[in-house]
Amino acid sequence: MTGQQSIQFERAPHIISAASVVGKKEGEGPLGHKFDLICEDAMFGEDSWEKAESTLQKEALQTALGKVKLLPSEIRYLFGGDLLGQLIATSFGVMDTNIPMFGLYGACSTCGESLSLGSMSVAGGDAGYADHVAAVTSSHFASAEKQFRFPLDYGNQRPLAATWTVTGSGAFVLAVKGGHARITGVTPGKVVDYGVKDSMNMGACMAPAACDTIYQNLMDFNRQPDAYDKIITGDLGYVGQRILIDLLKEKGFDISGVHMDCGIEIFDRETQDTHAGGSGCGCSAVTLASMILPKI
Repeated sequence: MTGQQSIQFERAPHIISAASVVGKKEGEGPLGHKFDLICEDAMFGEDSWEKAESTLQKEALQTALGKVKLLPSEIRYLFGGDLLGQLIATSFGVMDTNIPMFGLYGACSTCGESLSLGSMSVAGGDAGYADHVAAVTSSHFASAEKQFRFPLDYGNQRPLAATWTVTGSGAFVLAVKGGHARITGVTPGKVVDYGVKDSMNMGACMAPAACDTIYQNLMDFNRQPDAYDKIITGDLGYVGQRILIDLLKEKGFDISGVHMDCGIEIFDRETQDTHAGGSGCGCSAVTLASMILPKI
């Protein structure tokens, strides 16, 4: 245990595989050439948005396992989740793998949550917790809009502060050794609510919690922002990024020189009409798998 709420691993788990599967719009964005699979059909050959999202997860997990030639039976635990009620995209997507599963609902932080809990299991390998675990998450623009906002047929006008839910799934395999990137520590966040009630401005809703988590990480590990090559958030977008930087400056830390947001990276703001950027569970997951990990 390190500081007030962090963990530093004595034996850091390795990320030995990562895979990203996305939809057509994501494939047309700046990271399009980096994804493992781009599907031109938003339904992914299914007859509902929810089934399409399950197919996303199934493809991402199979791809991640295939890269390291592991069978589902060789994965001790699966940590997975999505944005839908009862985690139906995950439940039906990974059901046939028969891997013992921890279902997670961390909303847009599910990628980070699944990697955090998975790494804790692998780091405890001396106690026999797990040699290999998988982490998977997804989101789908149409299934998310249907559940949280407006049916697509309604055709409502999106405000400029709104983000665009990414259609994509990211999957990762963690192990005791064998990778080129490691998870050396974890700082879980807390619920931080400034009372923002606009569901179409999620960047403003999430920025205070992001600020608190980054601040606590810097305090717990006794670091300055320039200790990191990048401080990366999942999907604050352009609005949330500005708020995050301002809030951290009030706490004495300037991260403007090293901050990157996956929601800003995944779409082209000028040509793709996504307003404040990308969002959803799949946003940070596919950006981590396709863009960030290959740079480490």
